[in-house]
Amino acid sequence: MKSFAARCGVHSPARATACKEIPARLKAAGIDTVRVAWGDLHGSLRSKTLMAHAVPAALLEGITMVSTLMLKDSSDRSAYAVFEPGALDDLPGFSAANNLVLLPDPASLRPLPWAPGTAWMLAQPWFADATVVSLDTRQVLKAALHQLAAAGYGLRCGLEIEFHIYRIEGENLDPAHAAWPAEPPTVSLVHPGYHLLSDAWADRADEPLQIVRRTAQQLGLPLRSLEIELGPSQVEAVFEATDALTAADHMLLFRNGVTQALRRAGYHASFMCLPPFSSVMASGWHLHQSVVDLQTGRNAFMRDAPAQSSSPSDAQYTLAALGERWLAGLLAHGRSMAVFCAPTINGYSRFRPNAMAPQAVLWGRDNRGAMLRVLGDVGDASTRIENRIGEPLANPYLYIASQIHAGLDGIAQGLSAGPATASAYGDAAQRLPNSLAEALDALAADVALVQAFGTTLVNWLTRIKRAELARFDAAEDPHDWQRREYFSRF
Repeated sequence: MKSFAARCGVHSPARATACKEIPARLKAAGIDTVRVAWGDLHGSLRSKTLMAHAVPAALLEGITMVSTLMLKDSSDRSAYAVFEPGALDDLPGFSAANNLVLLPDPASLRPLPWAPGTAWMLAQPWFADATVVSLDTRQVLKAALHQLAAAGYGLRCGLEIEFHIYRIEGENLDPAHAAWPAEPPTVSLVHPGYHLLSDAWADRADEPLQIVRRTAQQLGLPLRSLEIELGPSQVEAVFEATDALTAADHMLLFRNGVTQALRRAGYHASFMCLPPFSSVMASGWHLHQSVVDLQTGRNAFMRDAPAQSSSPSDAQYTLAALGERWLAGLLAHGRSMAVFCAPTINGYSRFRPNAMAPQAVLWGRDNRGAMLRVLGDVGDASTRIENRIGEPLANPYLYIASQIHAGLDGIAQGLSAGPATASAYGDAAQRLPNSLAEALDALAADVALVQAFGTTLVNWLTRIKRAELARFDAAEDPHDWQRREYFSRF
C-alpha cells in the first residue's frame, strides 16, 4: 500500500533518499526530539514534538493536526462555530474540528541552537484524502510563484525587519490571575534610543544582539547586518536577497527562533508594530523585490540606459518597462494589498506623516517617505523596488504573494506608474487605509486581487480578521487589549 506521502504525490526519489538519511543525521547531531512545525495565518509556528525514533514514520505517513488551528484569530479563538451544522460549508474539507495531516519536509531539518537535542522540521498540512490544503499560506505563495513562472519570471526578495528587544524584569504568571490572552512580562530597555546607529548603544545591547546573530546564523539564515534603530530598545535585522519562497521561510524561522532564543536568556522580543509604551517608535518590515528572467537569470527591472526622453522622475529612467508595470501594479493595488502587509489593528499606527513610513500610495526614487522606494541605477544588477507598507507581524507568504499578484496585474494591463513623488506627505495623493477595517473594505472592493487570491481565501481571512476587530471594539480598555493581544504573544 502506498504511503501517505506517496498518495500526496510528493515522495520523489530525492525525498525518499532524504528520508532514509534522517535517522543518521539525528544521531550525528545528538537530536532527541523533533518539533514538526507549521506556520499559521499569523506567522507563528505551531508544532508537535516527536521523539527521534518516531520521525521516520512521520515522514512517510504524517502526523495529525486539529483543523481549527487554521481557523483561529490572533488570540487563538476560533472565528468559526465549528460544531454548528453548516458553519464550515464554505470551507470544503473542514468540519467539526476534524484532523489535517502534517507531512514533514526532511530537507528542512534544523537543530535549534538555543535548545540542545532539539530540531525543527517544517511541515505542510494536507487533508486526510491526500489533497492539498489550499488555505495553507505557504501554498498560497507557491501558487502565486507558479503563475509568475508561467510568465517566465521568478522573484527575489530581501528583508529589512525592525523589532524591539526588552529585558524581562518579571513574569506575570500567577495562576490565580491567568487570562486569555495572558498578561505580558514586566520589561526594561536594552538601550535608551534616539541615537540612530549608535555604536555605544550597540555595545550596550551586545548580549541580546549576539543571541540574535547566533540564532540566525546557526539556523542557516543569510543575516547581513544588525543595527540600532531610532526608538528605545528598537533594532533592525537585514538579510541578503534570496528567492521569494526561501525569503518567506527565513522570515518565519527568524521571527520564531529569535523570540524563543531571547526568551531563554531573559529577554522579550516583540515584533508588534508599536509596543504599548508612551515613548516608542513603530517598527516596519521593508520588503525589497526584483523580478528575474528565468531563462537568462537577468534582473528584469534593470535598464542599460535611461528610456529616451525620460527624466529622473520617470520610472523608466531607472526601471525597465516590465519594472515600471510591476511598480504600477503595486500602486494600483496599494490600498487593497495593505491587509496582507499590515494585518493587525496595531499595524496602522505607522502610517503617519514624516515618520519615514508611508502615508499615501506613492512611489519615490530613494525616498523613505514613499510607499514604494525605487533603488538602483542603470546597469545596476541590484535594481529593485522596496515596499515600505509592511509591519513585522505580517504573514510572510501572504505579504509576498500580494506583491506578485499586484505586479502581474500591472504587467498584464500595461499600467504606467506616473512620476515619482516630490512630496511624500502632501495632501494630493490617495491615502493608505488608516485602520484594519478600512483595509479589509479596500480588499473586498478590489475585484482583480480577490480573484487572484480566490474568494475562499479572502473570505476566510476576512472572517478571522473581523473577529479580531469585534473583540477589539468590545474591549473596555483598548490599550490593555493590545498589550495582551500583540505584545504578550508576538
